[in-house]
Amino acid sequence: MAKLIYSAITSLDGFVEDAEGRFDWAAPGEEVHAFVNDLERSVGTYLYGRRMYETMVYWASPPGADQSAVAHDYAAIWQVADKVVYSTTLAEVTSAKTRIEREFDPAAVRRLKATADRDVTVGGAALAARAIDAGLVDEYQLLLVPVLIGAGKRAFQDGTPGQGLELLDKRTFRDGTVYLHYRRR
Repeated sequence: MAKLIYSAITSLDGFVEDAEGRFDWAAPGEEVHAFVNDLERSVGTYLYGRRMYETMVYWASPPGADQSAVAHDYAAIWQVADKVVYSTTLAEVTSAKTRIEREFDPAAVRRLKATADRDVTVGGAALAARAIDAGLVDEYQLLLVPVLIGAGKRAFQDGTPGQGLELLDKRTFRDGTVYLHYRRR
């Protein structure tokens, strides 16, 4: 049985994007990016909302020759995984191994988790909130970037149900980013 993991890069004050919708402050350096690559190797399926998919589809085409080996590695990891985009407005997808679902169906995600041989991640705060509300998220992988944003889209939306978590792992990087990995109790 696969785990459903909510992965997010957040500011120290808990935002995934600022008030203008920007997240350039969250771009990982080489050390953090290589670590993320290792985390993503176990992922067989990405669950995305439309906006997160539109951000991530960048990786559908191999990065240019001027990009780092770490970027090329991430592109390869992303391309081989399945992607499910939950959207009522997206007309078509532009990446391989990708399908659109018009509604988030918790029962379908439960079936996916039960039958998948590789982990599933949920990306995007709004979609993650729905998965958390449905009791589907097993683990949380958070990268806290040493920056205060002050306002914007929160990694955890208001109304997210409370739950006890167990710390599984932590790591501090040279740039001050902190990785926290939790499991739902």
